[in-house]
Parts: sequence; C-alpha cells; structure tokens
Amino acid sequence: MHLNSELLFAKYGRKFIGSGIRLLEIGPDAFPSTYARLVNDETVSWDTLDMGDYGNLTYAKAGEYSFPIPNDSYDVVLAGQVLEHVKKIWVWVRELERVCKKGGYVILINPVSAPFHQAPVDCWRVYPEGMRALLEDTNLRIIDTRFESLEAPGYRKYVPGVSAGGHSKKRWLFYRFAAPLLRFPVERSYDTITIAQKE
Repeated sequence: MHLNSELLFAKYGRKFIGSGIRLLEIGPDAFPSTYARLVNDETVSWDTLDMGDYGNLTYAKAGEYSFPIPNDSYDVVLAGQVLEHVKKIWVWVRELERVCKKGGYVILINPVSAPFHQAPVDCWRVYPEGMRALLEDTNLRIIDTRFESLEAPGYRKYVPGVSAGGHSKKRWLFYRFAAPLLRFPVERSYDTITIAQKE
C-alpha cells in the first residue's frame, strides 16, 4: 500500500462507508487492512477475499472471476491496488457488480505511475476514460473517477513516478531540501480512483 492510495481513499472513498454496513475488501494488505484502519469503525462488517491463503481472510483461495458469495451481498466492494494484477478485468468487474447490493458502491483504486510489479502478474494501468469504458456495459454507474496525486504538496513541479515511501533516503532528502530551491520536479505516485454505484 502506498501513500497516495491512502490519501485518495481518505479524501474521496471514505465517505461512502457508513456505520453498520457490510463491506468486502479484495486483496487486503494486512489484517486489519490499511483501509480498515482509516475507516476505524467497528460497526462495519469488514470481510476480505483473496486468491491466496494468508492471514485472516474471510474468503481464501477464491476464484479470480468467481467468488463464493451470493448475489447482492455487500453494501460496498473495495479493491485497492488489485485491478492491475487481474488479467481479464472486464470479467472481474462483473463479479464485483454481482456481489454488490443494488444501490451499493464499488470503490476501485489502481496505480497508474507505479513501476512494473508482479503479484503474480502485472497487466494494467487504467486512466479515468479507461474506467468509464470498462464499466460502460455493467450496471455500475460512475459517480466519480479521477487520476490524481495528493502526495508531496507544496512543490511547484511534479512528475509521475513511485510513491514517496518508495524513494531511497538520499532521493527523499534531495526532494525535501534541494528540489524546492532548484525548482526541480518532484517524483510522486499517481493513481486512478473510481467510485461507482450499482443501479
């Protein structure tokens, strides 16, 4: 999990998670996950799913395109830093739609500027127009989709790259102290966040 993903979720996605709801997180990074810690609401029934078998997953060894979950089960389906690792994203989003309740939300956060990283595959970088095209033939109506970075505020110039936490200490010090004086562009992570509602 990188900082920009957390910041985008806190700014745009968090408000769609109300108290007492059922939420399914796909591919959590920890137990509780970073997103669950950001929400910090014990009344949310926070289930987790992954293809692997690790930690305290609610659904372990789940099929990539077929979840062991009844239709219309969750108020919110959340997947951060997952989409890029799914080969057939057009099939996968149909499964997210299926397990989401009518009127519920699907929240997707995916990296755009992150370097290649297999887990076990790395297939996609998707911008907002790509997300619109991906969800066009589903019953998921996009409320908001944006390509943005909220990392490293206060600098004059930026370039897409890795998250601030991915920099070496030497590079971080350069960005912190020399870049503002030299007006050198600061490298930061860019991601796409998409919030859609099931009609």
